[in-house]
Amino acid sequence: MRIFDPHVHMTSRTTDDYRRMYDAGVRALVEPAFWLGQPRTNPGSFHDYFDGLIGWERFRASRFGIRHHCAIALNPKEANDPRCAEVLRTLPRYLAKDGVVAVGEVGFDAMTADEEKAFAHQLSLAAEHGLPVLVHTPHRDKAAGTRRTLELVAASGIPPERVLVDHLNETTVDMVDDSGCTLGFSIYPDTKMEPERMVRILQRRGLDRVVVNSAADWGHSDPLATARTGEAMLRSGFTRDDVDRVLWRNPVEFFARSGRLLLQELAPYSGGAFAGNSILRAQHAEPDA
Repeated sequence: MRIFDPHVHMTSRTTDDYRRMYDAGVRALVEPAFWLGQPRTNPGSFHDYFDGLIGWERFRASRFGIRHHCAIALNPKEANDPRCAEVLRTLPRYLAKDGVVAVGEVGFDAMTADEEKAFAHQLSLAAEHGLPVLVHTPHRDKAAGTRRTLELVAASGIPPERVLVDHLNETTVDMVDDSGCTLGFSIYPDTKMEPERMVRILQRRGLDRVVVNSAADWGHSDPLATARTGEAMLRSGFTRDDVDRVLWRNPVEFFARSGRLLLQELAPYSGGAFAGNSILRAQHAEPDA
C-alpha cells in the first residue's frame, strides 16, 4: 500500500521510525507544528523549531525516500502562555515558505478564551494566505469543543472543504460530516482511535472526505498506525483501492489545495548534505589505517 500520513510529529521520532515507515509504504507526510514537550519560554524557540520543520526535517525525511511537508501555527496548548503569543506576529513569514501546506495545528486544548482568540486569528491568516487548515479538537469536552470549532470555522468564511477537523471519534463524526469539512482520525494507542474502531466508522459512514493519521509524537504512539489501519481494512473486506483512497488519495486531495505538494518519488538514502550537518559523516569518513 502507499501511504500519506497527514499528521505525524517526526521531530520527536527516530531515524529508525523513518526507515520502518518507508518499508510500510509511507511516501509522504505532513508534520504539524505542536508543543516542545516542555513549556517554551520565548517566541525564538518557535522560530528555530519552524526553521527546522521547513529545512532540516524535510532533508532528514528525504534521506529515507519520504516527502516531508509541514503545517505552521501557534498550537492550542501553548496559546495560553503569554510568552508564546507574540509568535502570532511572525507567522506570516513562515506561511509563505515552500513545503508549508496548511496552517496548523490550531484549535482548542482546554477551551480557553486565549485559545479561541489565537484560533480565530490563525483562521484569518489561512484565508489570507490561501492555505488549508488543520484543526486540533480537545481531548476533554470533545463534543462541545468540536461544536465551537465548527462555529468559528463557519464565521471565518473559509470553505469547509479547506478545513480538516482532526482527532475525531464516534461522538463527533456526524457533526463534522454535516459541516462539509474533511474528517480526520488519529490512530493512537490508549487515548484516541484504534484500527478496528476506525474500520467500523468507515463501514458505517463511507470513505469520502476521511483521512487517517498516526499523530505519532513524544508519547506512547505508533508511526505505523496508518499501515495497521490499512491492514485492518483489508481484513474486514475493504478493497486495496478503498485503502488507497483513505490512506493516499484523500489526504493528497485535501493538501493539494495548498498548491505546494511535492509527490515525485524519492530514492531513499540519496546523497547530499544540509547546513554542514554531520548526519552523513559515515559516508565521508577517512578509512581506518
